[in-house]
Amino acid sequence: QVQLVESGGGLVQPGGSLRLSCAASEPGRIGSIIAMGWYRPTPEKQRELVAEIISEDTTNYADAVKGRFTIARDNAKKMVYLQMNSLKPEDTAVYYCKLKYRDLTFLRMFDAWGQGTQVTVSS
Repeated sequence: QVQLVESGGGLVQPGGSLRLSCAASEPGRIGSIIAMGWYRPTPEKQRELVAEIISEDTTNYADAVKGRFTIARDNAKKMVYLQMNSLKPEDTAVYYCKLKYRDLTFLRMFDAWGQGTQVTVSS
Protein backbone atom coordinates (compact mmCIF):
# COMPACT_ATOMS: atom_id res chain seq x y z
CA GLN A 1 0.00 0.00 0.00
CA VAL A 2 1.13 3.52 -0.67
CA GLN A 3 2.79 5.31 2.24
CA LEU A 4 2.77 9.05 2.80
CA VAL A 5 5.58 11.17 4.20
CA GLU A 6 4.91 14.63 5.61
CA SER A 7 7.43 17.40 6.16
CA GLY A 8 7.56 21.09 6.98
CA GLY A 9 6.30 21.17 10.55
CA GLY A 10 8.05 23.07 13.29
CA LEU A 11 7.87 25.85 15.83
CA VAL A 12 6.62 29.25 14.71
CA GLN A 13 5.51 32.42 16.46
CA PRO A 14 1.90 33.57 16.33
CA GLY A 15 1.26 35.35 13.05
CA GLY A 16 3.95 33.36 11.30
CA SER A 17 3.77 30.94 8.39
CA LEU A 18 4.64 27.35 7.63
CA ARG A 19 4.33 25.19 4.53
CA LEU A 20 3.60 21.50 4.93
CA SER A 21 4.37 18.98 2.22
CA CYS A 22 3.18 15.43 1.72
CA ALA A 23 4.62 12.95 -0.75
CA ALA A 24 3.55 9.45 -1.73
CA SER A 25 6.34 6.90 -1.30
CA GLU A 26 5.35 4.83 -4.31
CA PRO A 27 3.59 7.15 -6.75
CA GLY A 28 3.78 4.50 -9.46
CA ARG A 29 1.19 2.44 -7.58
CA ILE A 30 -1.44 5.15 -7.82
CA GLY A 31 -3.86 4.85 -10.70
CA SER A 32 -5.75 8.03 -9.97
CA ILE A 33 -6.11 10.45 -7.09
CA ILE A 34 -9.60 11.01 -5.76
CA ALA A 35 -8.70 13.51 -3.04
CA MET A 36 -5.82 14.66 -0.86
CA GLY A 37 -6.14 16.47 2.40
CA TRP A 38 -4.79 17.49 5.77
CA TYR A 39 -6.31 16.58 9.13
CA ARG A 40 -5.56 17.35 12.77
CA PRO A 41 -6.88 15.85 16.02
CA THR A 42 -9.74 17.38 17.97
CA PRO A 43 -9.60 17.53 21.80
CA GLU A 44 -11.62 14.30 21.67
CA LYS A 45 -8.78 12.73 19.63
CA GLN A 46 -10.83 12.48 16.45
CA ARG A 47 -9.17 13.61 13.23
CA GLU A 48 -10.95 16.61 11.79
CA LEU A 49 -10.58 17.91 8.28
CA VAL A 50 -8.38 20.99 7.95
CA ALA A 51 -8.29 21.25 4.17
CA GLU A 52 -9.03 18.98 1.24
CA ILE A 53 -8.47 19.23 -2.50
CA ILE A 54 -10.50 17.12 -4.88
CA SER A 55 -9.65 18.99 -8.05
CA GLU A 56 -8.18 22.37 -8.92
CA ASP A 57 -11.69 23.75 -8.74
CA THR A 58 -12.86 21.96 -5.63
CA THR A 59 -11.36 22.58 -2.24
CA ASN A 60 -12.82 22.40 1.24
CA TYR A 61 -11.57 24.14 4.37
CA ALA A 62 -12.49 24.02 8.02
CA ASP A 63 -14.11 27.28 9.11
CA ALA A 64 -11.28 27.88 11.57
CA VAL A 65 -8.66 28.08 8.81
CA LYS A 66 -10.54 29.72 5.94
CA GLY A 67 -8.67 32.71 4.60
CA ARG A 68 -5.45 31.68 6.33
CA PHE A 69 -4.59 28.24 4.90
CA THR A 70 -4.29 27.25 1.26
CA ILE A 71 -4.11 23.71 -0.07
CA ALA A 72 -2.50 22.86 -3.40
CA ARG A 73 -1.74 19.66 -5.26
CA ASP A 74 0.93 18.58 -7.74
CA ASN A 75 -0.66 15.78 -9.74
CA ALA A 76 2.50 14.84 -11.58
CA LYS A 77 4.50 14.41 -8.37
CA LYS A 78 1.55 13.01 -6.37
CA MET A 79 2.16 15.62 -3.69
CA VAL A 80 -0.02 17.92 -1.65
CA TYR A 81 0.93 21.11 0.16
CA LEU A 82 -0.63 23.20 2.90
CA GLN A 83 0.41 26.83 3.12
CA MET A 84 -0.44 28.08 6.60
CA ASN A 85 -0.39 31.83 7.21
CA SER A 86 -1.37 33.98 10.18
CA LEU A 87 -0.88 31.02 12.47
CA LYS A 88 -2.52 31.03 15.89
CA PRO A 89 -1.66 29.09 19.05
CA GLU A 90 -4.86 27.09 18.57
CA ASP A 91 -3.44 25.75 15.31
CA THR A 92 -0.90 23.79 17.35
CA ALA A 93 -1.39 20.11 16.52
CA VAL A 94 0.02 17.12 14.69
CA TYR A 95 -1.05 17.47 11.06
CA TYR A 96 -1.77 14.30 9.12
CA CYS A 97 -1.84 13.94 5.37
CA LYS A 98 -4.46 11.71 3.76
CA LEU A 99 -4.67 10.36 0.24
CA LYS A 100 -7.75 8.71 -1.24
CA TYR A 101 -6.81 6.95 -4.47
CA ARG A 102 -7.59 4.20 -6.93
CA ASP A 103 -4.97 1.57 -7.65
CA LEU A 104 -3.66 0.70 -11.10
CA THR A 105 -6.75 -1.38 -11.87
CA PHE A 106 -8.84 1.76 -11.26
CA LEU A 107 -11.34 -0.56 -9.58
CA ARG A 108 -10.22 -0.45 -5.96
CA MET A 109 -10.10 2.58 -3.69
CA PHE A 110 -7.70 3.02 -0.78
CA ASP A 111 -7.05 5.54 1.97
CA ALA A 112 -3.44 6.21 2.95
CA TRP A 113 -2.32 8.25 5.95
CA GLY A 114 0.99 9.78 6.87
CA GLN A 115 2.64 9.56 10.27
CA GLY A 116 2.01 13.21 11.04
CA THR A 117 4.12 16.34 11.41
CA GLN A 118 4.07 18.54 14.50
CA VAL A 119 3.14 22.20 14.19
CA THR A 120 3.63 24.33 17.28
CA VAL A 121 2.58 27.97 17.38
CA SER A 122 4.00 29.72 20.42
CA SER A 123 5.86 32.85 21.41
